Amino acid sequence: MNKKSVLSIKNLNKIYSINSSKSPDSVQALKNLNLDVKEGEIFGLLGPNGAGKTTFINILSGTVIKSSGEVNVWGFDLDKNPRQVRASIGIVPQEVNLDPFFSPRKLLELQAGMYGVKKKDRITDTVLKLVSLEKEANSYARSLSGGMKRRLLMAKALVHQPPILFLDEPTAGVDVNLRRNLWDSVKLLNKLGVTIILTTHYLQEAEEMCDRIGILSKGSLVALDSTKNLI
Repeated sequence: MNKKSVLSIKNLNKIYSINSSKSPDSVQALKNLNLDVKEGEIFGLLGPNGAGKTTFINILSGTVIKSSGEVNVWGFDLDKNPRQVRASIGIVPQEVNLDPFFSPRKLLELQAGMYGVKKKDRITDTVLKLVSLEKEANSYARSLSGGMKRRLLMAKALVHQPPILFLDEPTAGVDVNLRRNLWDSVKLLNKLGVTIILTTHYLQEAEEMCDRIGILSKGSLVALDSTKNLI
């Protein structure tokens, strides 16, 4: 059975202009990027820092405006339906930025409110259970361990039940046990039907997790294949 594309990128370009006194210069962060991600897969986007991974995620989240190209998410065109595109994606950022004085439950309720999820439709308890934080639901976020905070970021990205989850370098700077633990959480979400896109520069992580891998270098996709073939 041919799975449908949930993310389709055609000729995506992003040029940043840098106006300095020395020279009005520009940097091309993404160059004619073409990419299709299929429903239900775990897709790895590999590349060194500065390859364009974060620019790509920021375009999808609406914090960076693309220069040209087409972006289609879950059947919605980014130019025509930006809100639906944002609603179809959950993004787990690399930086842990949580209000230290809110509990996980309160943070998730606030996040759901920001996405306009009605009180009766909220899945706060389900999400807390999914990331194994039900026991810490009412603790201050500042009292959580590093691993719990990472899982809480994942929970925040899931409150509006997006079909696609982006993880930006989810295990950068974490220890081996925690990495394993996060991998298990991601695999569980994928089993539940969430399509996962993972940016990483750990080859081992991509090998362990991903069905297919795309390699970005200087804004261009230089390789794309099944994990088995690429390795």
